[in-house]
Amino acid sequence: MNGRVLRIELRRSVAPWAGIVVLTTALAFLYLVSTAWWRGTTAWTAQWTSLALWTRALLFYLWPLAVGLGALQGLRDHRSTMPELLTTTPRPAWHRAATLAGTTAITLASAFALVVLIGGVQVLAHTEYAHLGWLPISLVGALFLVAGAVLGMGVGRALPSALTPPVLTMVAFVFTALMNSTLGRTRTTTAEGVDITEPNRVSLLSPAVDEVRNVLLTFSASVHLGQTIWLLGLAATGFALLVAATPRARLAALTPVLAGAPLALLVLPSEPSRMYVVDKAAAELVCDGPVCVTRTHQDRLAELAGPGKEALRLLHGALGGRAPVSVRENTVVLPDGATPQWSRMTVLLDFDDDLIAAAKGEELTRALIAKGMVPGCSPVGWSGTGGDLYAQTVAAGWVLGDLRQLPGTVAAISRREVDTETRPVWKELKALGRTEQLSRINAMRAAALSCEGEPFDALKGGASR
Repeated sequence: MNGRVLRIELRRSVAPWAGIVVLTTALAFLYLVSTAWWRGTTAWTAQWTSLALWTRALLFYLWPLAVGLGALQGLRDHRSTMPELLTTTPRPAWHRAATLAGTTAITLASAFALVVLIGGVQVLAHTEYAHLGWLPISLVGALFLVAGAVLGMGVGRALPSALTPPVLTMVAFVFTALMNSTLGRTRTTTAEGVDITEPNRVSLLSPAVDEVRNVLLTFSASVHLGQTIWLLGLAATGFALLVAATPRARLAALTPVLAGAPLALLVLPSEPSRMYVVDKAAAELVCDGPVCVTRTHQDRLAELAGPGKEALRLLHGALGGRAPVSVRENTVVLPDGATPQWSRMTVLLDFDDDLIAAAKGEELTRALIAKGMVPGCSPVGWSGTGGDLYAQTVAAGWVLGDLRQLPGTVAAISRREVDTETRPVWKELKALGRTEQLSRINAMRAAALSCEGEPFDALKGGASR
């Protein structure tokens, strides 16, 4: 397709409008809706993989729009009342179809690429970690839009009715909704007895993705391959419907999608742990002595190293040989509802933890001491304060010699509650002899690290369970 043909098609088709709709609505959602894609280390402008996954999440509604706009494009010959005339021309039907589909594909892919580019410029300003592992995620996202539009064109050509575009848009939206709710989710119970839902392989036929909850997670290669097979089947069926002129040919055009779906399901992983996997290169540790962060957050090592080393020194002075000897960013990604796993010898941290995210300098030292003493046992994906927060406050005060609020833990209106709960326990603990203090602190740490007891009860002298 040369430049002259492309310019003609852009003037006489809805392709430019399709690109404009995708671009403007995507940017409107990203910039006008304040939600998870603006928060923490997984913000869409914070890291490359997060950018790719969040822009893919927008396909939940962009893909149905692309399908509907493609169907509108497919009605063009019918609206012009000249399909019979076109069939008498020497120009092959597939050539006309390729020109029509190619123009829309270029505009949609360009619009999606521009959204990614706008985010990428901001990512460059926020991270030092550059890689290409995010590229397949975005390429498959663009392919989803192209395949959806081509499928819509084919259906619009096969069913030339004014109702086809809106009905097809609604069908596509219902499909994405079902793939991300009932049909694409499997209800299960964790080892801790928590009921959760997990994505199954059917959900990967949907263009949308789960909410980005960890900056180290990415799609596995089998997901990219399986989705590509599925999308090529969709696009091939759409293109065949564009070319087909007889009912038998239209029926035969369904072969690619009917063959592609089961083939894709054979390639797509069946277990959630093999769908979203830890990016090993991103999770590689970069260290300054005993303080380590992942390569993803290597730009934060300088601000963490000093407070981290100071926290280890103070913990060793308070606990002796039972103290942690290193500070490390946590690279273990557990499923939602699972009980966290902690180490006695390592202070594991998460930059999205409210306790760590809000702290700098001396406050960060206090926060790391609190995490080393009481890491917190709220199930993954849940938020909790209560006993763990009270125990962290008292334990950090015990190490540092003064009772103060921890950084960024609770709203000001709740700080009085924390002080009311912790101050009597702090005073009672300080009034005890050194041996009894250590006994309670050790009991507290045993309960906190195993997640099998109540650390705050142990500080008060009760049983840890």
